[in-house]
Amino acid sequence: MIRNLLLISNSTLHGSGYLDHCADEIQGFLGETEEVLFIPYARPGGMTHEEYTRIARERFQKMGYKLYGIHEYDDPVETVESAEAIFIGGGNTFVLLDGLYKVDILGEIRQRVEEGMPYIGTSAGSNVACKTIKTTNDMPIVYPPSFEALGLVPFNINPHYIDPDPSSKHMGETRETRIKEFHVYNDEYVVGLREGAMLHVSGNHIVLKGVSGARVFSKKDKPKEYNPGDQLDFLLFI
Repeated sequence: MIRNLLLISNSTLHGSGYLDHCADEIQGFLGETEEVLFIPYARPGGMTHEEYTRIARERFQKMGYKLYGIHEYDDPVETVESAEAIFIGGGNTFVLLDGLYKVDILGEIRQRVEEGMPYIGTSAGSNVACKTIKTTNDMPIVYPPSFEALGLVPFNINPHYIDPDPSSKHMGETRETRIKEFHVYNDEYVVGLREGAMLHVSGNHIVLKGVSGARVFSKKDKPKEYNPGDQLDFLLFI
């Protein structure tokens, strides 16, 4: 499969602006691409598609790219079919996936990525690139037709992964506990992407990039730690 994906844990790192921490990676990833199709369906904080697109457009302009929102065009399917690259931003994963189903573009996105179209996701946008959205951190405030997502990779991601803090007085479940619960019923690897971490998927190869590491969970083995620069190709061959 020809695929080229940049799956980022978060769009904003503490102390920096929108996409600042991953701007160099995005520019290196997009290369000579001129235009990027933005899908704003995740609506972080409930903002409108227009408001979200304005934020993304300004940031991509600083990086030298034109960005346009899918909602600005009459036919979402044709818009995906003609896109040079796609960026799906973060927000609520359930709202995002429901929006993708409503305009019926999951198949078109999947086909274009299989043909080599660059795909960038942050947070919820990384979640929907995976097999399902079952490892999102978001509240299910809407009910999409299915939890099945784009399936561009055969594993799942838990963005914004937080390690258990033995000194914390918080008595609720940790991310690790939630992922263990997931593995009672599901077999897929889960990549706990810490803030500032990202995966570059190129064909059948994966490189962990960014300023922090990741923790990979499997149903049969103990979690394993990985650092920026590590190859995680095994995730593609579950």
